[in-house]
Formats: sequence, structure tokens, C-alpha cells
Amino acid sequence: MEPVSTSEEDRQLSGLNSKASRPDPVPLCSIVIPTYNGRAFLETCLNSIFRNLPAGRTWATEIIVVDDASTDDTVKWVAAHYPPVRLVCRPRNGGFCAAANAGLSAARGHFIQLLNNDTEVTPGWIEAGLAPFADPTVGSVAPLVLVRSDPGRVDSAGDAYTLAGWPTKRGHGQPAADWTERPLEDVFAASGSSAFYRAEAIRQVGGFDPLLGSYYEDVDLGFRLRWAGYRSVFNSRCRVLHEISATYDHAHPALQRRIARNAELVFWSNLPARHLAAAILPHAALLITQGGWRMARLRFIPFFLGKIDAVRSARSIHTRRKLRADLARSSIAPAHFPLRLGSFRDVLDHLRRPREHSARKHTP
Repeated sequence: MEPVSTSEEDRQLSGLNSKASRPDPVPLCSIVIPTYNGRAFLETCLNSIFRNLPAGRTWATEIIVVDDASTDDTVKWVAAHYPPVRLVCRPRNGGFCAAANAGLSAARGHFIQLLNNDTEVTPGWIEAGLAPFADPTVGSVAPLVLVRSDPGRVDSAGDAYTLAGWPTKRGHGQPAADWTERPLEDVFAASGSSAFYRAEAIRQVGGFDPLLGSYYEDVDLGFRLRWAGYRSVFNSRCRVLHEISATYDHAHPALQRRIARNAELVFWSNLPARHLAAAILPHAALLITQGGWRMARLRFIPFFLGKIDAVRSARSIHTRRKLRADLARSSIAPAHFPLRLGSFRDVLDHLRRPREHSARKHTP
């Protein structure tokens, strides 16, 4: 995968408007919001950003909305109602990773926050999100993400990854009060719904993998940041509200198939060789469990086809492993992978997870 580019060719392909190209002073942080037919969500998201941005040039920011060829007049609406927002307009729909990468290419800040269009930020979020970057080994920061329709429950307190190959959202569905006073702590990765990234680091590792499209892309990026020697930390004082899965229909077979494929691509592309021997049996047990669960829910065929798709990608997995090795050779610190064994609590949190918001979802 090529590094995220900032070339003029990429800017033209992305449809970067003239306002986005002006030579303003370099902002401290770029806030990138990919969207596809998300006009209904954007007003809440953008209003919260403008309402809670700190004053003063020290906290100079730019806000970039990347429209992934929407058909709901998102571009005209944003241009009319939020003139300060920079618009990147993709000529054709390419999925979340492609839209996010277009935003990363356009971003000029020293740090970048990637926000889903169905999020809402809170007072002090950006100050808290950027504070941990004072440590040069921090490559990403995970906010405390709360369920927007039920702010007393946690969506994510950073991501974890088990030796079996199962990524989990820390604290998912748990009471928010259990997490609001947590100290700054290392986590495996930051959830892509609202993560902060060091711009230099995310460009070094190549941005998001477009092959993944959506789902597991943030876990994959978290792995590559770790291969390059960066850490990810969770800051409970940075808080973002997120409407869980408001934009994708998880019942759609094509999305189920992609998720099943991406899980294998991330596992086999990223797990260090020294961990693979210990991970194979737990991973096999996970696949059997997941297959049985989906068979009971009449969702086995997309799951099975996704695994077949991953097998067909064996050559690309080999190429990806070589790229990870290259990152390790030029890393800023020894690569470290805090892989958990998983717990019964993780399973319970998954089963008791907050309900997904079903309104206005689109299929992949």
C-alpha cells in the first residue's frame, strides 16, 4: 500500500475546492469527517465542533468534510451553511477508507482527528485529545466514546485485540461512570469513529488500507502504528458521543461477507510471527464459535464466503507482512503488541452491547 499522498494529482482527483488549497498558516489539528449521504447527521456533528472549539490561535484548527459522492446534496448544504469548512468532493464512491485517505491527504495539521459523521464532540475534547502527543512516541489517542442515544453507556474506551484475532471495544456497553475517571493508559489502538493521530505517523504507515473498505480498518492501522514503534493511549477526559452503526446496515449479506474477510486479512497480515504459533489454536476455536453462532442465526453463508475471500488474498497477505517488516526496521522504538487473551466479560459486553441505531442506514 502506498503512503498517503499530498500530491497535486491526488488533490485534483479528490475534488479539493479552491478554499481548501489556500496557503493558510499550518493548523495545529485537522478534523476530518468522511461522509456518504450523511447530511442528516452532519448538522449535529458540525454544530458541536464549532460550539466547542477553544478560542485563540494556539488551537488553530481546520475542519474537512470529505464527501464520498453523496446523492443527498451534502456538498451544497455544507457550502451554504458552514463556509469555514473545507470540502473534499470525491467524484465516485469508494468507501470509508478511500474517503478517509482523501481527507488525510488534504489535511495540513500536525495532528488529525478522524470523526464519523454520526458523532458529537463535547467541551474540552480537543484539548484532552491532543495533550498526550507531548510524548513523541504516542501515535494515536483514543477518546472515551459514549453512546449518543444513551450517554450513560460506553461505546469504546479504546480498542483491544485478543490473541485469537478478535478485536474488542474496551468497556463496550458498560456504565460510563466506570470509565470517566480512568487515568491516561496504553491501549492497543484507537477506534476509528473519533481517533486522534499524529499526522507524521499516519503518513509514515500509509493511512488506511483501501482494500478493507470499512470495518477493521482502524485495527489494521493500529497494528501498523505499533509496527512503526508508536503507542496508542486512552484519555478519559476526551469525550465524544457516537450513534452506534447509524450509517451501515449490519444485516446486509455483502457487509457481513466483508467483515468476515477483513477479520482474516487483519489477523494474518499483522500478527507478529512469534505470536502466530500460539494464536493458531485460539483463532481456530474463535472461527468455529463464530461459524456456529452465525449458522444459528442463518447468517453462515456470507461468513463462509468472506473467509474464502481471505484465502484468495494469500498473496496480498504476504505482501502486507513484508511491509510490516519494513516498518519495524525503521521504527522509532521497538514494536510492542499488547495482545490480550480475552475474557468472559468481553463476551458478555458483546452480547449486551447497546442497540444499533437503525435509521437512515445505507448498504455497502
